[in-house]
Amino acid sequence: MKNNTNLSAPFSFILPTRIEYGTGCLAKLPDILKEAGVKRPLLVTDKGIKAAGIVDKVTACLDGADVTYLVFDNIEPNPKDYNVEEGAAVAREFGADSIIAVGGGSPIDCSKSIGVLLAHDADKIKPYEGKTGVKKAIPPLFTVPTTSGTGSELTFSSVITDTANQYKMTVKSPLIAASVALCDPELTVSVPASVTAATGVDALTHAIEAYTANCSEPFSDAAALYAIELIYNNLETAVNDGANIGAREAMLMGSMLAGVAFSHSDVASVHCIAETLGGIYDLPHGLCNAIFLPHMMEYNSCCCQDKYARVARAMGLEFATEEEGAAKAVAAVQQLCLDVDLPEFKSLNVPEESFQRIAEISARNISTESNPRPMAVEDYVAVLKKANQ
Repeated sequence: MKNNTNLSAPFSFILPTRIEYGTGCLAKLPDILKEAGVKRPLLVTDKGIKAAGIVDKVTACLDGADVTYLVFDNIEPNPKDYNVEEGAAVAREFGADSIIAVGGGSPIDCSKSIGVLLAHDADKIKPYEGKTGVKKAIPPLFTVPTTSGTGSELTFSSVITDTANQYKMTVKSPLIAASVALCDPELTVSVPASVTAATGVDALTHAIEAYTANCSEPFSDAAALYAIELIYNNLETAVNDGANIGAREAMLMGSMLAGVAFSHSDVASVHCIAETLGGIYDLPHGLCNAIFLPHMMEYNSCCCQDKYARVARAMGLEFATEEEGAAKAVAAVQQLCLDVDLPEFKSLNVPEESFQRIAEISARNISTESNPRPMAVEDYVAVLKKANQ
């Protein structure tokens, strides 16, 4: 199969975060904090992670260390601007010198933006939207992912809901990246099957969109293809046998690689729709990505058959032509979504009269430009209607 990567295009690659990976690596947290010279971390999480007992595992590590910590768990799904602002106020009052983020994408993204407000001595996150707003490095951030989905522990983006305007804004800069990510597969074992399924296909979305985006580059391509292999071949096992540590290891590694891939390439129109649905209806971001991935792949397949064929090869599928490979990749993702019992879009009860508005907001999302097939408002409407059948 021919090489699908443009090796002549210039690119820049940076990965500011140190990775500690492996079963049981959470135990390294006290030594890592000591190395960093921090003594008053704010532990940011959500109530679900706390109820699952995962926060207790983290605090058990901290209780024997020379640190004083405070737990802030008032983080909502699709974290809101006011969650960030409250977290920053709590951190200031506590005198936090660092942040430990424990959870999925919501606590981790929120922690990055809390750090932005602390670094800039600011009260509102809105002025830091985009790629140029952040001017100062955030306090040391230590990420502890508990799902295999967003890859946020390694990215330098923070997606926050602008509640006044009902859309998701992105704060992006290498200055907000975590200092250290402690990626312990044991912490993902207790994730329910439905969440494992949605976050797993979310990670697959990151990998496929990163690989097929117009702005992909060699390092992101390599990470994306290996992520696709790991996720596609292990997700169903992780869903059906959550205690299978081998599957959990593969899923967490796949999620991490997918995070590296899309942060150095881009996402595309699946995310544009998912972010819009999250901003307007507060629907789970990962689930929306998972639902729309097969629909957008079907729409895109005519414009990137070579890359979709390479995706099929990463999945372990056999075929004779690129056209056949692309078709098999689309069909395989459609079947995977059925096999892990993802809900259909129509089950979310999004009114069809809102499709035009959803399409207009999605089309304005900057990642629309990265989609391998051009997407106008009417194209988004068509995809939404087809998904709703």
